[in-house]
Amino acid sequence: MTLDPVVLFFLLGLFAALARSELKLPPALYETLSVFLLLAIGLKGGVALAKTGSPQVLLQVLLVILLGTLLTLLAFAILRWRLNRADAAATAAHYGSVSVVTFAVAASFLARQGIEAEPQLTLFLAVMEMPALVVGVLLARLGDGQQLRWGQLAHEVFLGKSMVLLLGGLVIGWLAGPTGIVSLSPLYVDLFKPVLSLFLLEMGLLTAAKLGGLRRQGGFVVLFGLLVPLGFACIGLGSAYAMGLSAGGALLLATLCASSSYIAAPAAMRIAVPEANPALSLAASLGVTFPFNLLLGIPLYWMLTQWLYA
Repeated sequence: MTLDPVVLFFLLGLFAALARSELKLPPALYETLSVFLLLAIGLKGGVALAKTGSPQVLLQVLLVILLGTLLTLLAFAILRWRLNRADAAATAAHYGSVSVVTFAVAASFLARQGIEAEPQLTLFLAVMEMPALVVGVLLARLGDGQQLRWGQLAHEVFLGKSMVLLLGGLVIGWLAGPTGIVSLSPLYVDLFKPVLSLFLLEMGLLTAAKLGGLRRQGGFVVLFGLLVPLGFACIGLGSAYAMGLSAGGALLLATLCASSSYIAAPAAMRIAVPEANPALSLAASLGVTFPFNLLLGIPLYWMLTQWLYA
């Protein structure tokens, strides 16, 4: 399977930094890319909500939010065996969140076999970003050794830049609907992957600069990045079956649970938990989990889905 070009941009940034190239992106550009990507994800989820806003779908959305929260807490509990609280919370937010590219590959996998899935899976893609980021920030802040001020914490979590953009984009997409968002599509839809490629170029540069911290936890991170997606995929399959989704929808939900974010989570954690080492979370999500899901994970999850729905 051909590696997605946006991941190659990450590898380019990683190589450039390791080779001590002079390549750098302006800090202001990185902030702009973060704003764009977070807003685009929210808009996509809002449009999906406008298309499928039935009471049953809204109930499923609530269940998916609970699922994203559970996965983040489970990931954090495992990571705390070896990592400090900030790194464990930030990495857990990556794994409670989802990968847009991995989702797209799974959808393509189904399309090649002529199998359809429920349209609300795109909505699930957007809403699963949010609980993971909220819980990740909460987990990082609850154990920082300072007296917790709930009002200040709520403001940081729900009115921080990342949450405002994600939730604001969701509301705008829902209110505008598929027709109203057409005029914005050339920017937020057509340019999504080109902007993502620049974002990952910067993340490659940043990761290379932080690789020193990975040397102490490299073996643990690799095992985590391989084994946790398998367990999370099984949780996703069971949840899909309980919600009454089709086999195609079950595969997509399992893939979402098994994937890890490298768009919203890195941007949000860099803003909300700056003390965390991004090399750990990105090495696990992009270096281990992402290629595993593309090459082996999705076909394996489909085999498990067929067995469950037989």
